[in-house]
Amino acid sequence: MQAMEAFSDIYKELDKMIGLDEIKELVFQIYAILQIKQFRSQEGLQVSSNVYHMIFKGNPGTGKTSVARIIGKLFRSMGLLSKGHLIEVERADLVGEYIGHTALKTREMVKKALGGILFIDEAYSLARGGDKDFGKESIDCLVKSMEDHKNDFILILAGYPKEIEDFLKTNPGLPSRFPIQVNFPDYTIDQLIEIAKQMAAEREYVILPEAINKIKNHLMQEKLLNLNFSNARHIRNLIEKAIRFQAVRLVRRARKLTKQDLVNLTHEDFYINGKTEEESYFNLKPS
Repeated sequence: MQAMEAFSDIYKELDKMIGLDEIKELVFQIYAILQIKQFRSQEGLQVSSNVYHMIFKGNPGTGKTSVARIIGKLFRSMGLLSKGHLIEVERADLVGEYIGHTALKTREMVKKALGGILFIDEAYSLARGGDKDFGKESIDCLVKSMEDHKNDFILILAGYPKEIEDFLKTNPGLPSRFPIQVNFPDYTIDQLIEIAKQMAAEREYVILPEAINKIKNHLMQEKLLNLNFSNARHIRNLIEKAIRFQAVRLVRRARKLTKQDLVNLTHEDFYINGKTEEESYFNLKPS
């Protein structure tokens, strides 16, 4: 009962994230199978072990790292991981500069991740250097660690969908070692607006309706024209910039500020239609 309550509390953190239906369903499936395993064990029925290494495929800002962090906590609550912490690494953390150095670095990162999750962002960068590159040594070391520490940690490889697919083709044994592959789709305009409202609310701000319309128009342009659009990361930058501009706008006022003044983000605070932050700032500065 206590474990169930812990799971429920942490799952709420995942559930409140906008979108991500596939991973939410997956996590609940894993929770359900673990519950059923307990009942089967009590009835003397066979209980098989499962592998939970994963691949997260998605563009920047689609929630991959945030979800990995929550999964660590959820898996700890379910008894799958002893610690549930997240060790986030990239190529430079795993690949050395001379023979033997790579294996040492990779094993050290695996050691840090024991009891939790080792999260490798842009994992395909390990295979980009050619046959003489030390990245291949890191991949081999990771594969061995997955065998040596089968139930001690979970490895998550993350990155752009196409690059991840190409990476898996470089080693025939890789795909079968990652039975769980999750797609993180780009957010829709409506989802991005909800994320903006959520991010503002977490900081105790409210985005006024005219500002919402301005953001929506901006996002339609960005998603259409910007090939490197960064989804929720773009929204976070917009909100943080708006908070800075709101502060400048309010400081210029001579009258006493109300609580509403301090909370509201207006269309004036979102300088997003082609203006740079620097240009907008100088338009706001006191003369």
